[in-house]
Amino acid sequence: MGVIHEIVFDCNNPAELARFWAKLLDGYDVRPYDEEEIARLATLGLTPETDTTVMVDGPGPSFCFQNVDGRVYDNNRVHLDIETEDRGGDVKRMKEAGASVDRVLPTYTVMRDPEGNQFCLVDQRIPTMAAA
Repeated sequence: MGVIHEIVFDCNNPAELARFWAKLLDGYDVRPYDEEEIARLATLGLTPETDTTVMVDGPGPSFCFQNVDGRVYDNNRVHLDIETEDRGGDVKRMKEAGASVDRVLPTYTVMRDPEGNQFCLVDQRIPTMAAA
């Protein structure tokens, strides 16, 4: 029926949140701004740091971070589970980048990004004979 085009986060500070998620996801980075885009933003009184829509690209779907004035979010209804080989180390790294820990469970840690969006760091799956 369709494929994921991009994953969109409504947020207060798109540039900051885009950098956070680019740091979290392997192979992802904030989409660079060319001269034409910087000029277009300038006509709107914006810069890459104050842009209302910032993109993050990588090997999978792109992520879009957009500012929607007047919206208030208590809790996101969809979140990402990020598989990791070193959950403890990655929790520490994400906390240094501005994340917080909600709770720690045996196989995953529920965290929040700098704007309070939930995500989970989950232990890497170990292949089993049934999956082979």
